[in-house]
Amino acid sequence: MEPMNEIAEKLKLLGDKTRLTMLTLLKEREWCVCEFVDIFDMSQPAISQHLRKLKSQGIVNESRRGQWVYYSLNVDDKPYIQAVLNEMPGSQEVLSSMNKEVNCTCN
Repeated sequence: MEPMNEIAEKLKLLGDKTRLTMLTLLKEREWCVCEFVDIFDMSQPAISQHLRKLKSQGIVNESRRGQWVYYSLNVDDKPYIQAVLNEMPGSQEVLSSMNKEVNCTCN
């Protein structure tokens, strides 16, 4: 098990609604930065900053495909984060509550 301070730092990241929503969406599939820009109505640098924080704590993985960067969940070894995400709604419910649809322009 990870030391208590490391777990606390990772869980702090989930205290931000945007990051928690990102992780909730990532439960079901990987997402491209450009999709998050549309969903959250935020600039690409702002989205990248949130994802950088999650990546630095090992909560998400990053993969580059051409000019696009895709993110996936990396919590198999973090049961305390899995437990939180298990209580979150599915991506369709999250997107509906935000009045959003996924329109990927990444391809």
